[in-house]
Amino acid sequence: PLGVIYRTFSQKEAKEYDVQQLGAQRAEAFVSAFLRRSLPRMSQQACENQLQRKAVILEYFTRQKRKEKRKKSKGLSARERRDLRLFDIKPEQQRYSLFLPLHELWKQYIRDLCNGLKPDTQPQMIQAKLLKADLHGAIISVTKSKCPSYVGVTGILLQETKHVFKIITKEDRLKVIPKLNCVFAVEIDDFISYIYGSKFQLRSSERSAKKFKGKGTIDL
Repeated sequence: PLGVIYRTFSQKEAKEYDVQQLGAQRAEAFVSAFLRRSLPRMSQQACENQLQRKAVILEYFTRQKRKEKRKKSKGLSARERRDLRLFDIKPEQQRYSLFLPLHELWKQYIRDLCNGLKPDTQPQMIQAKLLKADLHGAIISVTKSKCPSYVGVTGILLQETKHVFKIITKEDRLKVIPKLNCVFAVEIDDFISYIYGSKFQLRSSERSAKKFKGKGTIDL
């Protein structure tokens, strides 16, 4: 290794690289002085041992910069979404016929969820699946309520929040029905399931982990 480091350039190499030939002794002195300046804490013997035992890379390496964690963009808060009225249904869109395709998609979704709604399917199984399913697109009816004006209201469910259902009726009227103190019926392929709104005050995304009782109660 030392012989390679201290090797004298040939005339052709010196001319090509524009290097003045110094001779082997002067080259060796230059390398020794360079190592002493570059490695002041290492003795000359240690430098020689280092050169003899392993290859030394004389290139300069930059330190790797620490990757800064990018801050996740914060979404809009619930209050900001309300102020922007992002989820409001415009009057020209409040048409029952406009959401009938959504109802057909919902029926197919429930059939797939229940592995086909056959006549011998257990009603308890359908009830358990519906309570945890996404109800957007379902036709629901108010069967009981503390407020008599709500009873009989039927329509396609468009929006569900923690406390209310928003449905569109066949008369193209958007109704906001509170879940509290109301009982709702959901019908699909001659199966009818009942939802006790007082026990159903959850967001649709939270119901999948909720355990519901077989029967609900309502004080009327």
